[in-house]
Amino acid sequence: MKPALQEILSSLKRKKVDYADARYVDAMDETLGARDGVLEVNTRGRSRGIGVRVLWKGSWGFASTGDLTDLAVGDRALAVAQATAHASAPVARLAEVEPAQATWRTPVGKDPFAVPLEKKVALLASVSAALKKGKRIQAGDASYSAYKTRKIFASTEGALIEQEITECGGGMTATAAGNGTMQARSYPSSHRGDFVTGGWEHVESMKLADSVERVRDEAAQLLDAPDLPEGTYDLILRGPQLALQIHESCGHPIELDRVLGTEQSLAGGSFLQPDKLGRFRYGSGYVTITLDGTIQGGLGSYGYDDEGVPTSRQTVIDGGVFTGYLTSRETAAKMKLKLNGAMRADSWSRIPLIRMMNISLEPGTWEEDELLADSEGAILMDVNKSWSIDDRRLNFQFGCEAAWQIRRGKRAKLFRNPMYSGMTPQFWGSCDAVCSRPHWRVWGVPNCGKGIPGQTARVGHGGAPARFRKVKMGASR
Repeated sequence: MKPALQEILSSLKRKKVDYADARYVDAMDETLGARDGVLEVNTRGRSRGIGVRVLWKGSWGFASTGDLTDLAVGDRALAVAQATAHASAPVARLAEVEPAQATWRTPVGKDPFAVPLEKKVALLASVSAALKKGKRIQAGDASYSAYKTRKIFASTEGALIEQEITECGGGMTATAAGNGTMQARSYPSSHRGDFVTGGWEHVESMKLADSVERVRDEAAQLLDAPDLPEGTYDLILRGPQLALQIHESCGHPIELDRVLGTEQSLAGGSFLQPDKLGRFRYGSGYVTITLDGTIQGGLGSYGYDDEGVPTSRQTVIDGGVFTGYLTSRETAAKMKLKLNGAMRADSWSRIPLIRMMNISLEPGTWEEDELLADSEGAILMDVNKSWSIDDRRLNFQFGCEAAWQIRRGKRAKLFRNPMYSGMTPQFWGSCDAVCSRPHWRVWGVPNCGKGIPGQTARVGHGGAPARFRKVKMGASR
């Protein structure tokens, strides 16, 4: 497809456009799901096409096509840009970037698309059947998904970048019923499980079968557990729940298009307005948040974004102080900020938007057993059940699958339907402990939505168990 992209761009250069880029995308996906030992979901898809962006006299135009011989797609993008220029004042200019000539591929041990279908189905069927055998278990579910995206990016500035990104993951859930309620326990995470950039080796590393007994037993135990009493407690967040807390109250607010009001669909705007940059106390001194698209295996890891900007690592909250945004070339130029390679589209038929890569809470110094021993009476929550946050990313409420009260350094009494709430700066300001690097890992979130028409991004969030003081909690209804 390189000659086709070059022909499109050469034609646009002759027409004196300010800038243009063309993306060829070949995307494959596969999803399998089993319930109670029976395969219920078996889908595999492929989509190929070209998307072209044109900047003409400061105004953008975009067009796309699924016909790989349709080289007039560039002219249609130019026509949109010209119409936009006539309808509104031109505003766009781009931060400079060195045009890259590069190739990047996800390190993969076992290509998930090459693993025999029978092997994948057998694993999911076996795990889901074993989950169903538990007492009072109404359903056992196991699922897996994989994605392989081949991209060629070219620009009128001379960039030519080829990438192949492979993503893979899955998980399982036991759903129990009794005592007038239904409860679920998931592993390693809810909402389709945990994902990485990598191959089938990640699914194997989960060792789903080894956790079946614990997961189904905890689901049944929740039926008899009391609701978490309303009150103010110290809170310890682990694993995927901490990841979602980072996602909703740290990742989305630093998207600069959201801040500037050019993209506010689905999740609204942001309280982190430009006057707060470099001076706003976002959290305690224990809170350092980074963006990093270079972490091997992180679901938000890749070589270059869909503007040809290399991914990078930057600190966006430094010892509690807000210091940076996720940027595009246009927003970085407007605000005179660094580029970090955050512009991504979920297909050839969509424009790139500012998206998270791996947004992470950096590790602290505590060992987890020491943290638990120092947290008598605290509530530990893990694995998300529900979430809600306002359109400024300030007021939030999260529900989890289960909670435990800490007694004498151990998880003790189990509670069902736990939820906690807070306001973003106050919540992160109450953080007084984060566990050390050996307890830190990146969790994959495969379903981040943004934009109209809607786009789905796969992103990662790193973290280690962390403690937050005097958090309002109770039971969701």
